[in-house]
Amino acid sequence: MEVWKRNLYVIWAAELVAIAGFSVVMPFLPYYVQELGISELHEVELWSGVLFASQAVTMTIFAPIWGSVADRYGRKLMVQRAMFGGAVVLAMMGFAQNVWQLAILRAIQGMLTGTVPAATTLVASSAPRERSGYALGLLQTAVWSGASVGPLLGGLVADTWGYRAAFWVTGSLLFTGGLTVWRFVEEDFHPAERDAASPDGGFWYGLRLVARDHGLISLFFVRILVRLAVRTLGPILPLFVQSLIPTSTRVASVTGLISGASAATSAVGALTLGRASDRLGYRRVLLVCALLSGLIYIPQFFVANPWQLLVLQGLLGLVMSGVLASISALLANLAPEGHQGAVYGVDSSAVAMANAIGPMLGASVAAAFGLRIPFLLAGAVFFLAAGLGWFAVPKPQPAAARAMLKEPS
Repeated sequence: MEVWKRNLYVIWAAELVAIAGFSVVMPFLPYYVQELGISELHEVELWSGVLFASQAVTMTIFAPIWGSVADRYGRKLMVQRAMFGGAVVLAMMGFAQNVWQLAILRAIQGMLTGTVPAATTLVASSAPRERSGYALGLLQTAVWSGASVGPLLGGLVADTWGYRAAFWVTGSLLFTGGLTVWRFVEEDFHPAERDAASPDGGFWYGLRLVARDHGLISLFFVRILVRLAVRTLGPILPLFVQSLIPTSTRVASVTGLISGASAATSAVGALTLGRASDRLGYRRVLLVCALLSGLIYIPQFFVANPWQLLVLQGLLGLVMSGVLASISALLANLAPEGHQGAVYGVDSSAVAMANAIGPMLGASVAAAFGLRIPFLLAGAVFFLAAGLGWFAVPKPQPAAARAMLKEPS
């Protein structure tokens, strides 16, 4: 078996375990806020936004730094850093005594973690460019498969042993993922020659790489809009589910089921649409799936019970995975050879910036206008992303557009 395929399959397994770990706790942060003493709904909404944003703000700063370090010292090392660092910090969150301590730990999490961009950089730098849609789509199935299992496991753990136990389970899963990468991934790393104007790389070096390419700049703006729309609902969805069901119901389990269903359909879509994008064109898949995502957000404003929300979230996950897989494939094709880490580092910083703004925006809108309005806001942002993609994102390079994906041997 070719080395890049073997590494892909190992990273797939490790990332599935790691994302399952993160997903054990992330959907339930608003409930943990309530357990830590915040009782008023508007305060819970705002603190939930702060917790989601604090991690994103620090990741905005550190992601391009880690990306450049990856280009200099290796991509495998960065995957290990993200997984082992996350294991320690997430386990510590289970011991938090107040929401301030939790916010500080979330900020530290943003400094150290970032398993998805680290794994994406490793896969993108090793897979042949004509196979990038398949490779990155398969990696996305690991992300979404883990995200589908994690909330279900987290709901059961939280309802049975409490929310603190869920953080300790997360730490154990992340540690397992890190050990898997350390033991089984092989990387024959040789750093690329640096630009004479910026021999040491770094954040500004990555920005210059992006700034020289109109296609990359346009794609980053689309990426920011998509992520902004998704993260707007991050702190709101658990509270919305809570408002739809009786207080006696196992709310964590129901929330986990809804989050898990969305992630499960995303896993299916990431592989099928990622593979299809190699044949149909990354830009075409991006535009169609972005439009469909915006349309599916609208009826969520009107849902009357959690089962309606479950169906719509499942559909959303299916088409949204096509957006993410096609953006990742476009980045892999547009990034300069040997400098994928710098480009993906800037990408991670852009995503983290949207992750910081989105939760605070969603929480503020919900506090002012109610829990349903953010669904309409998210749909509108997706429509804007599709429009920008249509006018600004260029078609793939002819060689990439003509490449036909073969079945893996």
